[in-house]
Parts: sequence; structure tokens; C-alpha cells
Amino acid sequence: MEQNETAQHRAPAIIQGGMGIGVSNWRLARAVSCQGQLGVVSGTALNTVLIRRLQSGDADGAVRRALAACPLRAAAQRIGERYFIAGGKAATAPYRLAPVFSLNASVELNELTIVANFVEVFLAKEGHDGVVGINLLEKIQLPTLPSLFGAMLAGVDYVLMGAGIPRTIPGALDNLAVGGKAELRITVSGAAPGQEATTVFDPATYFAGGAPALARPKFLAIVSSYTLALTLARKANGRVDGFVVEGLSAGGHNAPPRGGMTLNDKGEPVYGPRDEADIAAIRGLGLPFWIAGSYAHPDKLRAAQALGAVGVQIGTPFAFCAESGMDDAIKTAVLERSRNGTIELRTDPRASPTGLPFKVVALPGTVSDATVYADRERGCDLGYLRQPYQKEDGAVGYRCPAEASDDYVRKGGDEAETCGRKCLCNGLMAAIGLGQATAGEGTEPPIVTAGADIADLSRFLGLGQKVYEAADVLRHVLGLRVVGS
Repeated sequence: MEQNETAQHRAPAIIQGGMGIGVSNWRLARAVSCQGQLGVVSGTALNTVLIRRLQSGDADGAVRRALAACPLRAAAQRIGERYFIAGGKAATAPYRLAPVFSLNASVELNELTIVANFVEVFLAKEGHDGVVGINLLEKIQLPTLPSLFGAMLAGVDYVLMGAGIPRTIPGALDNLAVGGKAELRITVSGAAPGQEATTVFDPATYFAGGAPALARPKFLAIVSSYTLALTLARKANGRVDGFVVEGLSAGGHNAPPRGGMTLNDKGEPVYGPRDEADIAAIRGLGLPFWIAGSYAHPDKLRAAQALGAVGVQIGTPFAFCAESGMDDAIKTAVLERSRNGTIELRTDPRASPTGLPFKVVALPGTVSDATVYADRERGCDLGYLRQPYQKEDGAVGYRCPAEASDDYVRKGGDEAETCGRKCLCNGLMAAIGLGQATAGEGTEPPIVTAGADIADLSRFLGLGQKVYEAADVLRHVLGLRVVGS
């Protein structure tokens, strides 16, 4: 079933980036979509986000309202009963954890993931007829199929995916749309040729009368080069509907430099002309595309469209607006530093367990502070970035360079790989106010990521304003508001 190409489903000029864990939450995506652009929820770790919102009391009842609308009635009811705490848990009490994903995820964990993605997209789409997307990371493979299915159950209009080469996602969307099984090949470190691992997801498992037919969302691949775009356009196992072309100044994970990693005197990767995407060549593929990376300016939007782009993707300005899931204290600190010119942003080649460069904002009390980083006890209790690896006995194990070094080495990993790695799962969860309680009545320290546009966020603030909304960003970029008015 294809979506009608009605006015509200035409390609938007602005895509709101799907950032972090819960930064691009349903409130932000809904605010953007209500303005006629593409609002995007982050699909990363939504099962944990869901149960922590419930354990925090779900003060406005939005999560429970969405649970009541979920087609997986028994699962949704069970999740609500298991995790909801009226009034919220005590500040010093730890959050109850969801099971960690493996190649053989239980039906219950898949149900939780389906329901969590349904909830986020349902709330983002509630009460308007705009379009909503979901952003997933190719590097986080194990939850992908139930995540896609849950989002499709809620009628998601677009799926965006980067941080890898998502060649098999279009085919998975095709299969899920007709209620069929979907498979995903899983990267297993150290596996010999022919020992490929796959996960299989069958929607019929979760519906006694057979899986429903669903609208197939449009698929946008997030790329950083013409070569990657060409590969996906020609070799994906289904239809690719377009591309988001991310430049070097975009926040979060970045592609590594081509030709090897060289660092400058600040310890940041050095990029050159070879790392700039060939926009003319991408335009020649004949598919719609959007350009990302410090494009939140009216002239940048016009310039992108002059190059043949439909429009632009904007991340950082939305990450610090009123509707985003970022912790309010972090927003205040960032906006103050941005206004007075003291904000610091570093592309850290070691922070992410994925091995990809990762942009980190320097803020006191976060793991960007060397003392805070050193004082944090390393561990891996969420496990979204765990890497499957082949054990000597042929079984598959799981390890993460950000876990305790001794554990990583015991699992056959190289200790050098653990140096400087930061737990993005816990750090990003803490950045949205859902950090795990730790020993000593503390909580996990946050990590904050952003793009280069963080240096000039004050342009979205009117005179005397200390906060701005998603609509302010849109009005500015579309040329509908004069800065400072």
C-alpha cells in the first residue's frame, strides 16, 4: 500500500534531524510536522526511553494514552503494568532495565521494541495530517526490524538511516508492508566467510489472525559521499527514495576521513577536499536529496535548492529548542555559551564505540570533562552498541570498547580499543534527563553532541528571549522572520 501523494505528503523543504537518544522526541517531531515540514523521531534505544518515561511517572499521561492505542493490546498492557510508577520512582532508585538485545531476542523484547516505536510515532503523528519520519542507525542492527515494524504500525511516513551502508533496509520495508518476514544480515567480528549471522523477524508472530498490511514508508539513506549514494541506488534490495547528504559540520557521528586518519594539534580528524560530497554527481542519480551540515540559514536553503536539492536537513538548532528532549539545564548552558562565544565543540575520534568520529560539546559535569570521564565506573548495561563477535568455540559473544577494559580484553578484544571510549548509551540517556542512578546517590554523567551550528544558536532568539521554539527555526530558515524581531 503506497501513500497518496497529497499536499501534506509532498517532499518537504526541511527535514528535522533525528538526533541522539530521545533528543528528537515526539514533541519536537510533532511541532515540525505541524508546520508542514518533516518531523523526525530518533529510533535509537526507544525501548529504554519508553520504560524510563513510565518509571518517571508519565506525568502528562501521553505514554499511557499511546499504549492504549497500540494494536498489540496484551503486550502494551503488560508493559504499562510492569514499568509504570505513579508519581515516579525515587531519585536515588535505579531504573529497571530492559533486556539487552542479542541474535536470539525473545518475543517479549521484540514486543517491547515494537510497542516503544509505535508509541513514539503515534504521539508524533497525533492530531495533525503532516508527515513524520523515524531515524535509525545502521550500526545498531539487532533492534532494527522490530523497530521498523513498530513505527510502521503507527503509520510512519519516512525512514531515515545512516552510520553504515543500509542496503537491505528497503527490502525489509517492502516485506514488512505486506506482513511478510524480513531478514537482516548481522556483522559479526571475526566470523569466517560463510558464517554469516542473520536475524529474522516475522510480524505474524505478534498477530493471531495474521499480520496487517501496512503503508510502506519512503526510505532516505543518509550518506556522505557520491560513492555511497551510488552503491545504495544501484545495489539496495529495494527502492531507495532519496538521500540526505551530510557534510563535515553535521553533529553526532561523522564519516572518517578518506585515505586514513590524521589528527590535528587538537586531536581532531583532518578532513580535506576528498571528503566533500560531489553534489553534482549525486544530483545525477536522479533521486531527491537534501543537504545537511550547518544549513539552517535562508541563503543556505536557497543555495542547496539551486544545486538541485529538494531542501535541507537541520539538526543542531532543533536539538536545543524548547520542544526537544534535551535536558533543560543543558539547553540553558549551551545557549548561554553560544551567545557569549565560549562554546567549545570537538570532533573526537575516540569517543564513540563504533569507531566513527563523534562531535562532543565541552560542558562541565559531562564526560567531556576528563575528571568526570575518569571517575565514571565503566560498564555496559544497555548494550545498544555492543559488537557481536565470533568466539573460539563458534558461538557468538558480545563486547563493547566502552565497557570495563578487563571485560573487553577477556572477550578477546584489544585493550588499545578501549582507550578514550565513552558510553554513548548511558551518556545520551542522561542528556535527556533519564540517566541511571549510580552508587553514591548520583546519576550517570551526560554526553552532549551537536554540529558546528552550535556556535550561532542565538540567531533564533528574539529580543529578550532566553528560549526559542521549533517554529522559530523554521520561520528563520524559510525567511519568514527577521532575526531579533
